[in-house]
Amino acid sequence: MRVSPRAVWPVVHEERRRLVADLSMLGDEQWRTPSLCTGWDVHDVVAHLVDSAKTTRLRFARRLIAARFDFDLDNARGVERERRNDPQETLRALADATELTHTPPANLATRLVEAIVHGEDVRRPLGISAAYPTAAIHVALEYQLRTGVSMGGGKERAQGVRLVAEDAGASWGAGDEVRGSALDLLLAVSGRPTGLALPGR
Repeated sequence: MRVSPRAVWPVVHEERRRLVADLSMLGDEQWRTPSLCTGWDVHDVVAHLVDSAKTTRLRFARRLIAARFDFDLDNARGVERERRNDPQETLRALADATELTHTPPANLATRLVEAIVHGEDVRRPLGISAAYPTAAIHVALEYQLRTGVSMGGGKERAQGVRLVAEDAGASWGAGDEVRGSALDLLLAVSGRPTGLALPGR
C-alpha cells in the first residue's frame, strides 16, 4: 500500500506536538509508569519516539547491521541513546524533533503506527484521553493487517476474524466479528491489551 507524504507528515507532526503538551506536566513517578509497550516505561517510549524521529534510511541500515539485524536490540540501543537523565530533557528532545520527516526504509504508514500506537502506549496508563484522525487510524490499521508480527505488524493476530470499527462504519477481514473502536482495533492488532479477543494474541 502506498501512502502519500501529505497524508502522513502533518498528522505525525501534530501528534508529536500533542504528546509533548500532554506530558509536559508529568511528575517523576508518572514518568516511571509502565507503558503498554512491554518492558518500557513512559520515559522509555518517549526516548524511542525521539530516536525514531531522528532515524534516516542510511542511519537505520548502519544500525541494523551493527545490531546483527536484531530489531529489538536496535530499539533498545536507540532508547538508551536518547533517554536523558531528566525526563523533561527527553521531552524537549522530542519537541525539537517535531517537524522532522526522517524515516527508515519502510512504508510511510509506519510513521502513523508509531505516532498513534506509541501515543496510546503512554497516554492510557496515565489516564490521558486523546482522539486521532479517523483516516490516519484506518491507514495505520490497514498497514498492520498486511504486515507480519516479525516486522512489527499484526497480520497473524487478526487471521480468521472480521474487525468491525463501530465508530467508523468500516470493517476488515472475514470470519467471526470482533467489534470495537477503530483505535482499539489498531491497538489490539498491534499487540496491546484492549480487552478485545483476537485469535492470534
